[in-house]
Amino acid sequence: MSIEVNNESGVVVDEAGLVALSRFIFESLYIHPQAELSILLVDEPAMEKLHLELMDEPGSTDVLSVPMDELTPGTPDKPTPQGMLGDIAICPQVAEVQARNAGHSTQDEMLLLTTHGILHLLGYDHAEPEEKEEMFGLQRELLTAFTGKAAPSETVQ
Repeated sequence: MSIEVNNESGVVVDEAGLVALSRFIFESLYIHPQAELSILLVDEPAMEKLHLELMDEPGSTDVLSVPMDELTPGTPDKPTPQGMLGDIAICPQVAEVQARNAGHSTQDEMLLLTTHGILHLLGYDHAEPEEKEEMFGLQRELLTAFTGKAAPSETVQ
């Protein structure tokens, strides 16, 4: 399992915690043990640039996902094939503001955003009410199982 974290944000982040969560999600959703994931932590100007380039939307955002090999969750009998899951970019400065507004820790928000980003890489979305219920339900389930406490409330920009 190759999970790489590159912190260019200038903010101290529990990178080992993000890797541990990612490994937990891989195992829980039967992602091939050799699948690859890249997590990039960036500051607000860099996130704003990525947001404009990738989504054609101005302003910074909390998390962006760029799927590569279009992998989807596997099953116990049939894990996903080996491949590049993709890249997620997270802005810790935005996460800090969102955490404060939601009343939980920045680390909890970082875990939430990592989970959210990985689920997007796996094809989950929240554009429609049914999709949102499925994605956010799975997100809560994974975070609760990983942390051993109730998952933080979602923040959606």
